[in-house]
Amino acid sequence: MIVRQVKLKTLSRIPLQKQRDSKFFCSFYHGRHVLDENPNPSFVSSHRCMLNSIHQGRQFEALNIFKKQLQMGISQIDEVAIAIALKACRGDPKLGSQIHGFAIISGYTFYVTVSNSLMNMYCKSQYLDKALSIFKNLKNPDTISYNTILSGYENGEDALKFAYGMRSSGVVFDAVSYTCVLAHCADFQAFDFGIQFHCLVLKFGLESEIFIGNALVTMYSKWGKIVEAERVFSEMSDRDLVSWNAILSGYAQEGTYGLEAILAFVEMVREGMKLDHVSFTSVVSACGYERNLVFGRQIHMLSAKRGYDTHVSVCNVLISMYSKCDVVEDAKLVFENMIDRNVVSWTTMLSIIEEDAVSLFTEMRRDGIYPNDVTFVGLIHAITTNNMMQEGLLVHGFCIKTNFISELNVANSFITMYGKFELMEDSIKVFEELNSIEIISWNALISGYSMNGMYQEAVQKFLSASMELLPNHYTFGSVLNAIASSESISLRQGQRFHGYIMKLGLNTDPVVSGALLDMYAKRGSIYESQKIFHGLAEKSQVAWTAIISAHARHGDYESVMNWYEEMVKSGVKPDSITFLSILTACGRKGMVDMGIEIFNTMVNDHSIEPYPEHYSCMVDMLGRAGRLEAAEEFVNRIPGGPGLSMLQSLLGACKIYRNEEMAMRVADVLIAKEPEDSGSYVLMSNLFAEKGKWENVAKMRKMMRDRKVKKEVGFSWADVGNVDDSIYLHGFSSGDKSHPLSEEIFRMSELLGSEMKYLEKQEEKDHLVFDPKRLKSLESFTINGQFKMANNSNGNKIVKLWTIIVANIPSYNA
Repeated sequence: MIVRQVKLKTLSRIPLQKQRDSKFFCSFYHGRHVLDENPNPSFVSSHRCMLNSIHQGRQFEALNIFKKQLQMGISQIDEVAIAIALKACRGDPKLGSQIHGFAIISGYTFYVTVSNSLMNMYCKSQYLDKALSIFKNLKNPDTISYNTILSGYENGEDALKFAYGMRSSGVVFDAVSYTCVLAHCADFQAFDFGIQFHCLVLKFGLESEIFIGNALVTMYSKWGKIVEAERVFSEMSDRDLVSWNAILSGYAQEGTYGLEAILAFVEMVREGMKLDHVSFTSVVSACGYERNLVFGRQIHMLSAKRGYDTHVSVCNVLISMYSKCDVVEDAKLVFENMIDRNVVSWTTMLSIIEEDAVSLFTEMRRDGIYPNDVTFVGLIHAITTNNMMQEGLLVHGFCIKTNFISELNVANSFITMYGKFELMEDSIKVFEELNSIEIISWNALISGYSMNGMYQEAVQKFLSASMELLPNHYTFGSVLNAIASSESISLRQGQRFHGYIMKLGLNTDPVVSGALLDMYAKRGSIYESQKIFHGLAEKSQVAWTAIISAHARHGDYESVMNWYEEMVKSGVKPDSITFLSILTACGRKGMVDMGIEIFNTMVNDHSIEPYPEHYSCMVDMLGRAGRLEAAEEFVNRIPGGPGLSMLQSLLGACKIYRNEEMAMRVADVLIAKEPEDSGSYVLMSNLFAEKGKWENVAKMRKMMRDRKVKKEVGFSWADVGNVDDSIYLHGFSSGDKSHPLSEEIFRMSELLGSEMKYLEKQEEKDHLVFDPKRLKSLESFTINGQFKMANNSNGNKIVKLWTIIVANIPSYNA
């Protein structure tokens, strides 16, 4: 038997190509004839025929030879034949179990060769428990036995525990052992364990083994440790296709190494290395990340030349690459010409052509392709983006029926979808039915509350989430956005969150720092917003826009224009929001000609299509300056007709300049468009009252009563310090005395009104200087040094006391 084992080992060492070329190796046809013509063939010849059939992908022929041997009698069978037959049974555990039974009856399971083959067969067939059962009964397992079980584990943690047991048992690791362990370290993200085994590889001088080198490159690449992967790759004396593909895949999956992936591919081709679908998949993915359409097309042509342009994985990344390069028609063409399409193909197209996502999903189902969770995430995102509420409800029902709703990423997508559809009750219901809640689920819910103006609920959910899970940058981004947008939440709460962010070390994250900047800017803390802006490592377009918007809200025209010039000099392109802030500043300063120039720059130089907000800003700017005819002419030239906000701005200007004739024209249009809005009636009523036309005032009020239109009540908010330890500002309306400190609030409101009048008189001065006595009189009415007042009644200016003091007297020290 020892001789036969030696023969098997010798046979297995012969390279596959030599086996195929050797005159001693027969084809599977010849092998069958040998057995037919020779009733007593040698073991070696039958073994060779079986192996040759397996190498040619004809496992059934190998099994037929084995069956022929059985028919000749058990004497024609040895342990090697059983081992080879089991090799042919991979993927067919039922047939393998029959051979297992024969081996038990015949007593061949005592041979470690047969036991190893049985374990290998069961591992390849996903029956690890049966393989472990055989392993435990082995009296003298060899390294191959251990390696077989090690490679059979799918769970990385269990595999590494088994490997640790191997080391403890004194098993000598070979190249296969290290390769398996390193692969599990890569998948399980076992950094310390992987580095330890890398050290063992170096200690025992196995780094020259190409399989181990490939495993190390793959491991470091999957960890995102590209520098370490490059070091191992550069030190490899021999490199094969797997080596190159490992480093290519590492570059491609990291994204930021797209250029390195392209250069590595060029070097690979220059060295004459054979390419396969993995090579093309990685480099095309890198081209997509780099938005390198020219090289991407060249790779596409090369893949066609090498016969890989029809490979499904190559086609999938080609579709993605063309999409990222904004050549959607080419992506469609690749998809339409695909011979075979899998779920990735359809899912990629769903994500690209979102307006046709529902019809593509239907076609996908007709094509017999079953969707996965990623498909539904893409489909739900497309439905959300295109505001297809009914389709969203249908997809939700389908996901419940098929149990895809149990997939966390699918459920999170529905939470986001319902939030954007303003169906927060449904969003909450999906959230509450989650089997397990992760931070991304909380993020989706908090973001939904914030989007729907439910800012207090957003803060409360953040506080609940932070008690269960550690918030991430998206969590803070959502809750800071809620505080920035709300006037009913104390800025002190935002400052507390800022401290929490500093504690977690997230203050340098672009999302968090941008949200902090925006919060302080919107809530009037110009100094804090500038401080955060200057501390940013990379100043993005969003950051520049936020700091410009902050100064625009305070009417600081000079600062807005200075920041805008700095933004342009730094090479950052302004967007529509940037220009809206600049136009707002121009309007408040009365710089009409500059505003018109900025508007034309936005449209002509930057090719930005104006939004309704831009048109409203221009109408407001012209109206403030008294250019009512120009404003009306501008309104009449707006593509698609003017919106409500534009007409309201024009009507407000007519009221200020008492242009009754134009006001009547605008009011008629406004009331026809929005008969339930009280603003138009109130403005016209006030205009008639100023002119003493009380009959017209009475008519407007009667019209409001007949149409059951009620004037909206204005609300104000006051920060009253630590009363009840509330994170919210106290809200009150005109004449409201519900708060115990209402008398102090009214006194402060009157004083604030007088200060506003004082500031209005000083607007034309470059630097506003307060009398310290005046400032002290203001401070004497503050409560706990934290009193703030904000007013947002019917669109009037929002005024914050500390904003006035800090923004206008930067050099004053109280």
